[in-house]
Amino acid sequence: MCHSTDSRPPAPPVITGQVAEHGRLEITARDGNRLSAYRTTPTNPNGRNVVILPDVRGLHPFYEALAHRFAEAGFRAMAIDFYGRSAGTLPRDDSFDPMRHLALLEAHHVDADVAAAAARLRREQPGPVFTVGFCLGGGHSWRQAATDLGLAGAIGFYGPPRFFGQATMALSAPLLMLLAGDDVATPQAEFQALATGFDQAGKTYEMHVYDGAPHSFFDVTFDDWERECTDAWHRILSFTSRNSGQVAA
Repeated sequence: MCHSTDSRPPAPPVITGQVAEHGRLEITARDGNRLSAYRTTPTNPNGRNVVILPDVRGLHPFYEALAHRFAEAGFRAMAIDFYGRSAGTLPRDDSFDPMRHLALLEAHHVDADVAAAAARLRREQPGPVFTVGFCLGGGHSWRQAATDLGLAGAIGFYGPPRFFGQATMALSAPLLMLLAGDDVATPQAEFQALATGFDQAGKTYEMHVYDGAPHSFFDVTFDDWERECTDAWHRILSFTSRNSGQVAA
């Protein structure tokens, strides 16, 4: 299972401020698509921007809450929705059927939507841009490092390699892979094969497997995985600071 609409992300281990502004908005992608997004700005910015790519359910409360968490850590953040082309921009409840819309989603749609979010963030705050995604969004987040976005880095939690595709040779930014050791959605062999391809191509990446952790362990309600969630946050903060020329928190 991906993150449910009632799950919530854990807090970052270092909170540097509060959320100055937040709320939903609509942005326009280069292909004319209107998509929903949720934007947060920090009271104490660290100069870094992050585009959040959700799981198969699209933009829902977990990712809005995650944008708040990133703002508390100093990031200007924007969580986006993948399904504007087929499902419109209105908020959705648990009756939403994401699989029907996933069948219509193509990689170039995701690329256009992420590019629109990154451009909006850069207009508001010039500085390094990272992507971070979960499951479906995790694979697509890593793949963004092979596009022309000029990312500083791409982060993904338990992203199925099939959504990354054949993008290895085009990678131009480092990757951070945060994986569940007991991931029933994707066999570990698939992640190992992906990493082998990175090694053979000489690409820069970090891969950490949380032994025994289930898919979607990055959830404040998963008490047994609190230490792993904290560690994942530390790795995100370190990765983004090291790849933007800043000192880690």
